[in-house]
Amino acid sequence: MSQLKAWRAAIVHCIADPKDVGIDAAYEYFEDGLLVVKGDKIHALGDATQLIPTLPNDLAIEHHPDAIITPGFIDTHIHYPQTDMIGSYGEQLLTWLNTYTFPEESKFSDKAYARDVADRFLKELLRNGTTTALVFGTVHKVSVDAFFEASEVHNLRMICGKVMMDRNAPGYLTDTPESSYKESKELIDAWHNKGRLHYAITPRFAPTSSDEQLKLAGKLLSEYDDVYLHTHLSENKDECAWVQGLFPKSKNYLDVYDQHKLLSERSVFAHGIHLCDSEYHRLHETGSAISFCPTSNLFIGSGLFKLSKAEEHNVNVGLGTDVGGGTSFSMLQTMNEAYKVIQLQNENLSPIKSLYLSTLGGAKALRLEGKVGNLAVGTEADFVILDTRGTPLLESRLALSKNIEESLFVFMTIGDDRAIQATYSAGQCVHKR
Repeated sequence: MSQLKAWRAAIVHCIADPKDVGIDAAYEYFEDGLLVVKGDKIHALGDATQLIPTLPNDLAIEHHPDAIITPGFIDTHIHYPQTDMIGSYGEQLLTWLNTYTFPEESKFSDKAYARDVADRFLKELLRNGTTTALVFGTVHKVSVDAFFEASEVHNLRMICGKVMMDRNAPGYLTDTPESSYKESKELIDAWHNKGRLHYAITPRFAPTSSDEQLKLAGKLLSEYDDVYLHTHLSENKDECAWVQGLFPKSKNYLDVYDQHKLLSERSVFAHGIHLCDSEYHRLHETGSAISFCPTSNLFIGSGLFKLSKAEEHNVNVGLGTDVGGGTSFSMLQTMNEAYKVIQLQNENLSPIKSLYLSTLGGAKALRLEGKVGNLAVGTEADFVILDTRGTPLLESRLALSKNIEESLFVFMTIGDDRAIQATYSAGQCVHKR
């Protein structure tokens, strides 16, 4: 019998999308809550005074009167090889790739180098309360081996893939359609569904793959029931124009992927800023998802993501940091920027919707709801303890907070890694401040 463990604090999690049920019915909040974990799963959740009498008398309860427990955050788009180039100055997307990204990624042919970055990258995610992420490797097979080996140490639910890129990139960073197919297949066989790990077929974006390579990516996707497809879509206007020139027979950017059979229930497209109605419709029809990456979109000057458009078409959306185009590993800071992106369009993003996008919404985008994304009984015990005294400003501001929605909004606007007191993955503490 696995030993029970329990945490007592204020607890909040989403149980539905606010757009479907309204804000009040989208979440559960226990002002004095109890989270009980058995092994690696959530065993009970509820009001502490009601739950405690039902538990063994000798159960040790970890009490956090100055904390709020939430589900672990889910980052639906991030590049681990760009950890050391975060905050690289002042370029638009295509110049930025050639100036900073490609030279940095070339170093990942060395597995020891890749492992060092992977370890630091994961430490940074956990320090920020992120327990699941959809992650880009590099074109090198060893970069993915190194990432998965590092993830296994902490028993994290992570998704990663080797970049497929056979044109419009430096020679030192390209593969071939055949080698990318073969190496991706070997990685799927070695890592996909091993413990809590999953594989994503990862063409970088349409311009850096030939028709032949994209066709083989589609072939791979059809050969496995539940692997992911992870790439970029309509991030930047120059990129969109370039795609149209490279693929003149396509109706639009998404159609390039569609023609190569890359849209699926496990396909996640980062950005999706400059889409037309038919693209939103097709994403919905195929069950594909978009990763909304606000800090990156603002930093690289790509544009403003239209969340209301995606909602209108019932497209699954999760939040992504997109490090290193994104400027923070913190999902709290990503929610902060998401709020501003929506404000700039004269619309509103509630704190509950923000929490949804970074937890259950991300899980739904990755088809992992039921495993992670909230604190429902039977799900995996991935959770975060937010410290209401993480900084002096947080403490004084939260003291004036009237309800949980306001408290969450304060965490999202002025919180960062200092607000994360502890991070738990599968019931085990993987970070303590």
